[in-house]
Amino acid sequence: MVDRMTTTPSLAAPEDELARLARGEHHDPHALLGAHHAEGGTVVRAFHPDASAAELVAPNGGTAPMEAIGHGLWAGYVPDLAPGQFAYRLRFTFPDGNTWDREDPYRFGPTIGEVDLHLLGEGTHERLYDVLGAHPRTHEGTAGVSFAVWAPNARSVRIVGDFDRWDGRLLPLRSMGASGVWEIFVPGIGPGELYKYEILGRDGTLRLKADPVAFSMQVRPETASRVWAPSAYPWTDQAWMEERARRDPYRSPMAAYEVHLGSWMRNRDGSWLGYRQAAEELVTHCRRFGFTHVELLPVAEHPFDGSWGYQVTGYYAPTARFGNPDDFAAMVDTLHNAGIGVIVDWVPAHFPTDEFALRRFDGTPLYEHADPQRGEHPDWGTLIFDFGRPEVRNFLVANALFWLERYHVDGLRVDAVASMLYLDYSRKDGEWTPNVHGGRENLEAIAFLREMNERVYGRFPGVVTIAEESTAFPGITRPTYLSGIGFGFKWDMGWMHDTLKYFAEDPVHRRYHHDKLTFRGLYKDTEQFVLPLSHDEVVHGKGSLLRKMPGDEWQRFANLRLLLLDLWAQPGKKLLFMGAELGMWDEWSHDRPLPWSLLEEPMHGGIAHFVEDLGRVYRESPALWAADHDPSGFAWIDASDVEASVYSWIRRGGDDLCVVVLNLTPVPRVDYRLGLPQGGRWVEAINSDSEHYGGSNLGNLGGVEVREESWHGQPFSATLTLPPLAGLILRPA
Repeated sequence: MVDRMTTTPSLAAPEDELARLARGEHHDPHALLGAHHAEGGTVVRAFHPDASAAELVAPNGGTAPMEAIGHGLWAGYVPDLAPGQFAYRLRFTFPDGNTWDREDPYRFGPTIGEVDLHLLGEGTHERLYDVLGAHPRTHEGTAGVSFAVWAPNARSVRIVGDFDRWDGRLLPLRSMGASGVWEIFVPGIGPGELYKYEILGRDGTLRLKADPVAFSMQVRPETASRVWAPSAYPWTDQAWMEERARRDPYRSPMAAYEVHLGSWMRNRDGSWLGYRQAAEELVTHCRRFGFTHVELLPVAEHPFDGSWGYQVTGYYAPTARFGNPDDFAAMVDTLHNAGIGVIVDWVPAHFPTDEFALRRFDGTPLYEHADPQRGEHPDWGTLIFDFGRPEVRNFLVANALFWLERYHVDGLRVDAVASMLYLDYSRKDGEWTPNVHGGRENLEAIAFLREMNERVYGRFPGVVTIAEESTAFPGITRPTYLSGIGFGFKWDMGWMHDTLKYFAEDPVHRRYHHDKLTFRGLYKDTEQFVLPLSHDEVVHGKGSLLRKMPGDEWQRFANLRLLLLDLWAQPGKKLLFMGAELGMWDEWSHDRPLPWSLLEEPMHGGIAHFVEDLGRVYRESPALWAADHDPSGFAWIDASDVEASVYSWIRRGGDDLCVVVLNLTPVPRVDYRLGLPQGGRWVEAINSDSEHYGGSNLGNLGGVEVREESWHGQPFSATLTLPPLAGLILRPA
């Protein structure tokens, strides 16, 4: 077959087409390059401007020369055979005598079908990540990698990597029409290859961009995307996934341990723990303290450690700091097999301005809103997604589904929701424009959040979405069919801020701030809440939780135990940022691991023992979680003892019952009469003043006898000793 190959000068293509290709501006290089029907046979064209010669290479090793036809193009002719009826390779020879053999990427048809393009165009492709990005596959009988990227305003797009010696001239992609997608199949390469897109923008500027849908990326400061085969991990968490689908998260315990992987624990040499190593350590830690979930600060790829992961540049790529994507999958798998759920922090509100990432991706404001009033965040120096653009909305919705489907995560904590809801967020008068109704609500962002929640809950029963939302925007956790936003839960930022302000007060002044601990009773049933003591409260000079507490050292520890008891005993799911269980003196830093040696010190070890017992009592007591979002699950016994700064309430869940009493002063309350809902003997399930925790060991000798004497509106009562700066959880014996 090869001996019949010839070259002919008649193979030259139109001059303007050749020139556009040579300039890297051709929208359809496949129309010129590759194998094409010609009279009596097939013409093959290839492009390499640095080559001194080119040949067609047959499977049997035979060759035929190709002719230079101008602008770095080469052409050969095969008589009697139509395109697709013969196989060939390309061989380029260079002036130094070196050669380069390769498969011809331009002899392959598209890897994307019309249905996918239609769904991408209308912004409804739930599995966008199966179409865009880099995918190892066998295409038309040949192994390689397909690349596809959305860049509708680009003049041209090229793929660069080690496989083309990072020469953007050699592998231009074809435009897939009105979809704005560019595509190419590169044969002979596979997982592990580094790559970027070289995009000639509408503005005439050539930009080198990471893949927005890359599944893996380099460790910072390097920024290339990496080809990855995401289906390789052998999951073993089927039992967990089946049970999750049956579980009602609203009537189940949830005590999340919030973790920044880079600073939670490190190796002795200061290096990061890998995902797999961290998983084993987290299992041990969470089992010890009774945490039901690990909530990870953002693990999507990000270039700047100091952003803690909140400036995402690789939305589909678990950060390579701690391993590869399979390692991350193994981490989730390990936690699931230990009965621990995984929630990841998800950041759709904004993205950084790094030139290699989403900013002006195709030379235009593509992912970001074109109007600076809606596309730039004044406080964070970041860009805001154009939530009204279907393709951008699709990118984010599909990303939410991706983490749940591909990595089996159990929930998404959505960052900075308040900044998405309001057009005037962090803006002065004149710096924002009202919506079409004259209001300040961001209608497009609201529509996006509703769509995201509908898609998530529609596909993944048992998962949760959690909004970090700091305002009183109505209906955050109301279903979308009832005109709500559709989140499963909302962080109770009001509780967190009010409670921390209260605890910072000297106990002698707390009587004047009594309402800070009772105020949430007015709104606790308006949403389904998670009570957070989060990372944001122990950085930027705010001090650790222990440092926030007033008084001498003993009082600080007592106050911290009391704060933690309040967290566990209030209605609502729980979240505690790492380090609080150690009673850290120093505020958190992303640059160093937690001071684990504190556990060897009595007072700090006492905090750890206290959190252990809180976790145990919490999980064993349906009263503390089964009716978190039901008004019947909570009732005040006495919310008005201002002078003594004592608070008391009832928690119910099904047939389970407990009573909580907090004494917020360092004054012991002896013979304190407390109304109770039933008689018999009640035991101290928790006494935060126990010497086991570093307290003074004052209390009720483990329990009290209740008499039938009405008090506080309850039919029974008991006389208690309330330890100083301490709380009790009482349960019927």
